[in-house]
Amino acid sequence: MNQSMRLLRRDVLLSGIGALAAWGVAGAAPAPVPTTAAPDAVDPDIARFMDISHCLTDRTELDSAVGAALYAGIVQASAERKAQIAALYDLKNKHRLITASELAKAAEKADKSLKDAIHDIMVGWYRGVAGGKVVVYRTALMFDITKDAIYPKTYAAGGPFYWTSKPPEVARPTGLPALSPSPFVVEPT
Repeated sequence: MNQSMRLLRRDVLLSGIGALAAWGVAGAAPAPVPTTAAPDAVDPDIARFMDISHCLTDRTELDSAVGAALYAGIVQASAERKAQIAALYDLKNKHRLITASELAKAAEKADKSLKDAIHDIMVGWYRGVAGGKVVVYRTALMFDITKDAIYPKTYAAGGPFYWTSKPPEVARPTGLPALSPSPFVVEPT
């Protein structure tokens, strides 16, 4: 079989696939447009959770849909977490606490059980796990630091040889932990 015959079959095949794809797209129903709720319709519990989350993660931008899912998972797994998150919110506003360290130290001093609530919130945002279930994976904050170079699992969206460039220098952390050490707990499988 000569070269021109192979190209002709490939071109026919590709044009046929293209025509089928165009027909499928043209015949598809339009996607529903998501509606946004009015700002005053936000659940106050989730708003408190997001405020605490902004403080603890030191992030100004957090996905509210992920926050709502994390909050639901945390509260569903432990009944007292709802009251503890409200207590963290009240403590933060009463003492006008701004940093995660300030909030964590004040919370542990006020009530030792608030430490577990802080731990659940941080595990939720950074690992994407709430109540022992994965809520988010790729958008978990643990991947945020390296998202420009390293992608979770098999994702590799960098250009050719992106891994050969020297990584930027990062200053060694000098801060101290805000919470006292937690005992290592192994959950039964």
